[in-house]
Amino acid sequence: MRRRIGHREQVVLLSITEQTYQQDLERLKSLRYMDDDFMTVCLADNFEGVELILRIVLGREDIKIKSVRTQEPMKNLQGRSAILDVHAIGSTKKEFDVEIQRSDAGAGAKRARHNSILLDAHILKPGDDTENIPDSYVIFITENDVMGKNQAIYHIQRYVEIDDRKELFGDGSHIIYVNGKYRGNDEVGKLMHDFSCNNPNDMNFEVLAKKARYFKQDEKGVATMCKIMEDMRNEAAQNKAKKMAIRMIKAGKMPLEDIADYTELPFDTIKELENQTMQLV
Repeated sequence: MRRRIGHREQVVLLSITEQTYQQDLERLKSLRYMDDDFMTVCLADNFEGVELILRIVLGREDIKIKSVRTQEPMKNLQGRSAILDVHAIGSTKKEFDVEIQRSDAGAGAKRARHNSILLDAHILKPGDDTENIPDSYVIFITENDVMGKNQAIYHIQRYVEIDDRKELFGDGSHIIYVNGKYRGNDEVGKLMHDFSCNNPNDMNFEVLAKKARYFKQDEKGVATMCKIMEDMRNEAAQNKAKKMAIRMIKAGKMPLEDIADYTELPFDTIKELENQTMQLV
């Protein structure tokens, strides 16, 4: 039987909750489009914002988006998956995956290849002719110049080597890196400034600033962001508890009921973790 919480404990809990809320407000002030969680919130259903980013990065004015999905999981046939920050589909069926990578290690060539493969597998439906597969674009916007060549944008292409010359393979698969450190006096430089800016009033593009301003300054937008940050904390805490439970299950020294009590996870969750652990043995 659970004991009742006394008045003094309630006051302490309220004080902790208020403190956490104030910390969330301070963190919210510092968030930028370069923070993937904030970017995905600002670009969810923000067709104009996604179109602006793609037009600048690709150097094309004819980009029209008909679908935007954020934090979308994609799996291949073997079950390996990736969470796409922003997955957009153009009016000509071209598909775009826009990723934010603050860590250089997360923007490696193999990660780009993995995302490109998943995107192609998602595009091609059973029975489709591979010759009709639309172009796909995996775009990494990185906080640092991961290529180290001081360029604004890096286009990764496949080429056919013929003697001493190269010809574009033209398979329609595109990987692009955008240097978040770039500050040239052009559209890309202005865009990267906005991605690193935490004050909407200092941003160049109003279509991006408007969304950032809503989630940072509007009462409803702030409440939405604080709820998202609370959910992220709860998810992180639950994932930590699950990892601990898995270690305890593997050790085999405690009954499942005791593991559930210790980790404060539902018994059904512990049973599910046990089944998953046994399948991997």
